[in-house]
Amino acid sequence: MKNIIFLVLTVTALISCEEIMFDKDYTSTNPLDNFEYLWNECDRKYSYFELKNVDWNKVHEKYAAQLYEDMTEDSLFKVMRNMLLELKDGHVNLISDFNVSYFNIYGLGQDNFEPRVITDYYLPPNYYNTGPFSHEFIADKQVGYIRFSEFSGLVDDENLDFIIERYKDTKGLIIDIRENGGGDPMDFFNILGRFIEEKTLMYYSRLKNGAEHDNFTNDVPGYLKPYNGIRYTNKVIILTDRGTYSAGSFTSLATKALPNVILVGDTTGGGLGLPNGGQLPNGWNYRFSITQTLTLDKNNSYEKGVPPDIVALFDWTDLTTDEVIERALDEILER
Repeated sequence: MKNIIFLVLTVTALISCEEIMFDKDYTSTNPLDNFEYLWNECDRKYSYFELKNVDWNKVHEKYAAQLYEDMTEDSLFKVMRNMLLELKDGHVNLISDFNVSYFNIYGLGQDNFEPRVITDYYLPPNYYNTGPFSHEFIADKQVGYIRFSEFSGLVDDENLDFIIERYKDTKGLIIDIRENGGGDPMDFFNILGRFIEEKTLMYYSRLKNGAEHDNFTNDVPGYLKPYNGIRYTNKVIILTDRGTYSAGSFTSLATKALPNVILVGDTTGGGLGLPNGGQLPNGWNYRFSITQTLTLDKNNSYEKGVPPDIVALFDWTDLTTDEVIERALDEILER
């Protein structure tokens, strides 16, 4: 865990340094100045050009041709937004006082989650809410269902102790992180540490550190340590979809190294590059991915999405059943 904390702190330091190094006297509303500034920042620091197979020079040629001297701020924003959308990365944003650009990860696949089906057909009306978790027994109390909708930074030992103690005698747990767009990455360490018995290598990370697109630091291993207290050793199923992003994808990737944890659902939306940003000469802000996260065999392709161990898709012609939950129950109950 120290290694991943080191990497997060390094990125935080880079953000702080960038704010310090940014020349606040360098201001310009000229469209070309701002376009070139943003293009060059991405060119030097963005971490996934090669994986995304993006020819950034051709992107420059395409969008620079759309600039003109007296264009409005809105028109300039649209050109720069469209340039950034070429990266197809949910951690890439352009932020002005009138608009925010983002890549829609939900459009990568079908919608795979309908909360009303769960509350109507799987959970009783008085289900538990413990910290950031909603949870209850299902399948005749053989399984614990836990909904975790956001990595809010509110996961703590007290709420996890309560949940693990409550479901300690079940045959398995279902942790539903569908449409969880991410947040505090420390939450998933706290959660997954409850499901292992020994220190486990989960993945590697590296930081973009040079002008060339393939310039990176050495790979930093990310380890998970078992929680020193009550843990759960039966089968754990984590439900994912294309809306599972950022910290959700880190969680999904980490489970590949955990023998009693299985991913069920759809491929995640990706987001395994930690973002960093700055300010343009006209005062707009931007951010983009500056790290890569690698599998245990040093592959970075899961940035495009962590695949499930078992594919299960929601059937929208039947709103009385959640096929993803049912497939997880099949796995736990061996039915």
